[in-house]
Amino acid sequence: MSIPLLKRTLSSIRNPGFKLPFSPSFSSSSPSAKPSISTVVSVLTHHRSKSRWRFLNSLCPDGFDPGEFSDIVLHIKNNPHLSLRFFLWTQNKSLCTHNLVSYSTVIHILARGRLRTHAKAVIQTAIRAAELEDDDGCSNCKQFSRPLRLFQTLVKTYKRCGSAPFVFDLLIKALLDSRKLEPAIQIIRMLRSRGISPQVSTLNSLILWVSKCEGANAGYAIFREVFGLDCEVKEERVKMKAQASPNVHSFNTLMMCFYQDGLVGRVKEIWDQLTESNSIPNSYSYSILMTVFCDQRRMVEAEELWKEMRLKKLELDAVAYNTIIGGFCKAGSIQRAEELFREMELSGIESTFSTFEHLINGYCETGDIDSALLVYKDMRRKNFSLNASTLEAIVRGLVAETRLLEALDVFGFTTEDSNFCPTMETYELLINGLCREGEIEAAFKLQAQMVGKGFKPDSKVYRSFIDAYTNEGNEEMVEKLRKELLEIQLS
Repeated sequence: MSIPLLKRTLSSIRNPGFKLPFSPSFSSSSPSAKPSISTVVSVLTHHRSKSRWRFLNSLCPDGFDPGEFSDIVLHIKNNPHLSLRFFLWTQNKSLCTHNLVSYSTVIHILARGRLRTHAKAVIQTAIRAAELEDDDGCSNCKQFSRPLRLFQTLVKTYKRCGSAPFVFDLLIKALLDSRKLEPAIQIIRMLRSRGISPQVSTLNSLILWVSKCEGANAGYAIFREVFGLDCEVKEERVKMKAQASPNVHSFNTLMMCFYQDGLVGRVKEIWDQLTESNSIPNSYSYSILMTVFCDQRRMVEAEELWKEMRLKKLELDAVAYNTIIGGFCKAGSIQRAEELFREMELSGIESTFSTFEHLINGYCETGDIDSALLVYKDMRRKNFSLNASTLEAIVRGLVAETRLLEALDVFGFTTEDSNFCPTMETYELLINGLCREGEIEAAFKLQAQMVGKGFKPDSKVYRSFIDAYTNEGNEEMVEKLRKELLEIQLS
């Protein structure tokens, strides 16, 4: 009598076309030992949350096998939050030794419910599992890595769980978060071979990570592959029309990666591909190319891009303004930089640390230290801090004009933060200035601070002290310092 009843129960809860060996309902050998699936589902869906888990624990003290767990959560797949809580409960109470199938079932349900963060967390758990059993009947699974075995199981459980292609994007992104590039690339290739393309944002993330880990040229090769830009066979090109196409963010990612790798010539090449594509350059696209022109002092071309942005009514944000202001400052056109700075303020765009940094360095380069100090004071009012190179520029300008007290004031305020580390050159400038003024004791204190930051006194520091003691007529200290300097030079 129990066998026909069991068969009827199975037919009501399982997809007959599905071939994975999920466990049926609970063991039929001892009907009274475990409640039926429908009973567990009823407890999950109808009991109050406070009593639900305690009651379930008393009903199923021995827990569930992975197949039983999968059957249960498939009955509540339209309630992904409840499915997640049930999964976490079985984990925390060690009531189920999950395998690839049960993990995949939960992942599909969470993906359907757009619980992305939780789905990625379960993916990571599945990949880290110490022992993944061969539950899908694949005799060759041992040769595949865990991520690929998880992918295979997700494919095989896909229809039964009523999932969506988005689940594979989550798998790829989880792998990228763990810097598992090779399996991520393999999975994308397998998806594309089935006519499925991950989302463009997922492909862009892959391009970025490959560029970071293997260089921009490798990122560009992946870019062409995943977007089917190297397809030569006509039939394959037709097939790829249904695939994802690169967007402006794809090109921006490549341009920035080439720029960061110092391959600035390739930035213009990618820009040309962007303008020839169906994508439209945005403000960030212009800012990247403008940065290249500014670094190369090609300000005529940079300003042409600026004018083009205006004509196209693109957003002139802080990044764009900082780029063009910095370019003019580096080129020594500080007046033009000032005009753009005033325009930026009148437009209601908030100045950033970079804005002030560019202006201070620009004024210091042109020898206008008073204007640099005015910008520095404005910077302090806005609670921005100097970076090491900008502090060095101000100190250099002030010391050059023998305004040592002002230089020490700026230095002292900036270094109140114990985590801040000035450059070696900044210390050398101040020590030399103090020694010239005969403030040897103050110079020694500063030199001790310099050593505390991990810098060793070099020949410039020694010569500053030697000159100071020579001026004082202290031949004993002069001779001692010369011997120490000679030992350093010979070592």
